[in-house]
Amino acid sequence: MTDPIKTRREGGILEVTLDRPKANAIDLATSRIMGEVFADFRDDPELRVAIVTGGGEKFFCPGWDLKAAADGDAVDGDYGVGGFGGLQELRGLNKPVIAAVNGICCGGGLELALSADIILAADHASFALPEIRSGTVADAASIKLPKRIPYHIAMEMLLTGRWLDAEEAHRWGFVNQIHSGADLLDKAWDMARMLETGPPLVYAAIKEVVRDAEDSKFQDAMNRITQRQLESVDRLYSSEDQLEGARAFAEGRDPVWKGR
Repeated sequence: MTDPIKTRREGGILEVTLDRPKANAIDLATSRIMGEVFADFRDDPELRVAIVTGGGEKFFCPGWDLKAAADGDAVDGDYGVGGFGGLQELRGLNKPVIAAVNGICCGGGLELALSADIILAADHASFALPEIRSGTVADAASIKLPKRIPYHIAMEMLLTGRWLDAEEAHRWGFVNQIHSGADLLDKAWDMARMLETGPPLVYAAIKEVVRDAEDSKFQDAMNRITQRQLESVDRLYSSEDQLEGARAFAEGRDPVWKGR
């Protein structure tokens, strides 16, 4: 059996490809591998940005592997350290993640894409939450999608299972950019290389602030930031990089980020 997860590393960028023909569906074993890969990415100080994509040209990921379920994989089984797909419940992931959606993206596959910070899509990509038709609930998507797009559109997707093409997904705002299938991965790498040159401590602070503020009142969240109660914010304000950013601006040069 071939490895269902392929990785490519270049500098501070990690590309993670879900490659399980025919459709890149995720079973328990694959989910656990993905969790290990993304946990290693989180914990490796040399890695700055991750790209997650699917193998082939037709499927990004359709979600849960129903054939594996029929063979005994429990829907409430052990998905691994990061939950389903290795990303959506991975704690402390304070680095940018780009999803390069190269085809059909539905069910748990859409939940995987929504776990990324930025979504790029091929022009032939399509999106749906078809769980309603099999009598199940897209639990993570029910939490995430209404926060990413207008409530009534999210509810229509959840309640009817209807499909969106890439243009409509972009129009409603959960896809950042659309590219041709041939150009998609190159564009994802262009963005990753741009992010790789940015300040890692600032990225970490941004992601922690966003998570912390998600269910907080504005002033409560601001108090935690200004009082330096968030680990990544405190680390940023005590760092060499904070001084380097100010010095580089004053000297009219590009900063050299060290992540410390």
